[in-house]
Amino acid sequence: MQDVDIDTRRLPRWWSGGVCSAIAVTTTHPLDLIKVQLQTQSNVERKSVGSIIANIHKQGGFRGFYSGISASWFRQLTYTTSRFALYEWGKQFVDAKNVSAKVGLATFAGVLGGIVGVPGDVVTVRLQNDIKLPPENRRNYKHVFDGLYRIQKEEGMASLFRGAVPAVSRAVVLTIGTNGAYDQVKQMIQSYFGISDGLPLHFTTSTIAGCIGTVMTQPIDVIKTTYMNAKPGQFEGIGEAIRSIAKQGPLAFYKGFIPALMRVSPNTIITFMLYEQARIRFGYLPSDAK
Repeated sequence: MQDVDIDTRRLPRWWSGGVCSAIAVTTTHPLDLIKVQLQTQSNVERKSVGSIIANIHKQGGFRGFYSGISASWFRQLTYTTSRFALYEWGKQFVDAKNVSAKVGLATFAGVLGGIVGVPGDVVTVRLQNDIKLPPENRRNYKHVFDGLYRIQKEEGMASLFRGAVPAVSRAVVLTIGTNGAYDQVKQMIQSYFGISDGLPLHFTTSTIAGCIGTVMTQPIDVIKTTYMNAKPGQFEGIGEAIRSIAKQGPLAFYKGFIPALMRVSPNTIITFMLYEQARIRFGYLPSDAK
């Protein structure tokens, strides 16, 4: 019983979130690829999910479903590491059981983590969208570092932070909808149903958090993806990108919702279940518990 109490009090290492998320995204990357290609469609070129899957396989075979995986790994190891580490670090300064404190803390972690993650996000979106373009229109980045170098060389450093506003906004909403929601739902389930800390609780909580996070972030994600993938000069600003999407109808802000739900929910489940195991196995005890 004492060992169980010790396990529940262990705190995660700063690197746990990024490493666990990088492992999770490896399993869900094909779904993210499909989601991005759905979100960047116009009404003229609209294709079904089946057509997109067939085209990806035709263009690149099985490996085609992992286009941009290096950028996804880079993004998780920068963006997600920052969000999770800052969120956990901030708990020592607030009442971690208070909902408002969780929201404020998630906002803080989301803003800083979102800024850190924008360059990796830009390259990820472009690498994932490249495979659907005609050969003459492709950017042909070799990997994430080639993409980062070429963007700053060909378009200027500012382009690495293209779409920063929707990206950071999404990071804030996602951190509230996943990290904050995960902690709150876990606290409520333990309080109302008396479920002990363990895999069943982690699975249930992460499933609910994944659904909440997807619903909250999808419109921002569509705006972010559209703006980041745009060629220089295509939109004068983020407002024009939003108007362009709105012209396609209100449901356009939920383009790719099913692949997003299929991707974010498993990704959230895998990330948090691995995160909890990393906390238990590699975490450390707070000073007052030693």
